[in-house]
Amino acid sequence: QVQLVESGGGLVQHGGSLRLSCAASGTFFGNYAMAWFRQAPGKEREFVASITWSGGATGYADSVKGRFTISRDNAKNTVYLQMSALTPEDTAIYYCHTGTYWGQGTPVTVSS
Repeated sequence: QVQLVESGGGLVQHGGSLRLSCAASGTFFGNYAMAWFRQAPGKEREFVASITWSGGATGYADSVKGRFTISRDNAKNTVYLQMSALTPEDTAIYYCHTGTYWGQGTPVTVSS
């Protein structure tokens, strides 16, 4: 069983930054690739970023490339999503994901 708990969401102005965290428990965290997804109101959930178990490789959706950075600290069982140059189009609930497990999500709202 894996538990994922996201935090760090909130309200930010257009052009601002936020760092999301996802704390994992109940598994050997370092053995798993991790990913962030998001779901905006009225839209389907979409991929944002991913990172391999070692942190040696990352991937990003085109819409966030160059603005978002995913990282992980296996000693803390935590994965991060550093978001910068935020726009209202980034407004969504952000979810942490690994294997078949999802967190409860943390909301991000970007004001114009």
